[in-house]
Amino acid sequence: MGARNEDHRIVDIDFDLIIELQRLDTEIHNACLVLEGIPRLVQDVDKRIQATDRLVADAKDKMARNQKKRRDLENEVKDLKVQIGKYKRQLNEVKTNKEYTSLLHEIEEAQHKVDTLEESIIAEMLAADDVEEEIKAALHRQGAEEDLLKKEKIVLDEKMKETEARHAALAKEREALLPRIPREQLKLYEAIFQKKGGTALSPVTGDFCAMCHMRVRPQMLNELRDRTTVILCEACGRILYWTAKPEPVKAEPSAEK
Repeated sequence: MGARNEDHRIVDIDFDLIIELQRLDTEIHNACLVLEGIPRLVQDVDKRIQATDRLVADAKDKMARNQKKRRDLENEVKDLKVQIGKYKRQLNEVKTNKEYTSLLHEIEEAQHKVDTLEESIIAEMLAADDVEEEIKAALHRQGAEEDLLKKEKIVLDEKMKETEARHAALAKEREALLPRIPREQLKLYEAIFQKKGGTALSPVTGDFCAMCHMRVRPQMLNELRDRTTVILCEACGRILYWTAKPEPVKAEPSAEK
């Protein structure tokens, strides 16, 4: 391997190895992003399942409250009717008109309360019909959505397993590739990789660095075409390499220095 000169160049390099390393690192990074994102997606599915469960639970709670209120009203009516019966029996025992009139008034008041309570019971019975429909609708939605959401979880689980296997295979490829790259070249690559957010290389098409869009000096282009010397972009600091046809890259702002 040649020595690094004052122009920050390393000679006698197999660019295909460095390019392959960048490809592996990019795919490993993408796999890591997928693996990091899947648990959040699963959590979101679980929350959506819980939301459908809450719809059913809320509707059933509403029915339980309705039934309790009806029981309370019915018990109150029952107590009032017992009291009315007592008043009516007392009518046969009173000795004065005043007492008789007072009992009739009590009976009338109690009966008015019974009528009012019975109207409330009917209203609650009608409301119960609506709540019953609400429960049915919630159960239907729960069944339909949970089936779909559980299928989503299965797909996510399969994707997790596939991505884990892919990540392991890529890591194994990378581990096998590293000994084939001279230490000085690997050290330079890794330093740029860390500094530049995971992209250490930039293809040159025409006479521009594809990452920062800065023009490459003409005297460097022939060396780049030979693909035997590491030359760093004078603007963004990435390792330049020649490619005969354009490659899709994620460009960064041209102002980077």
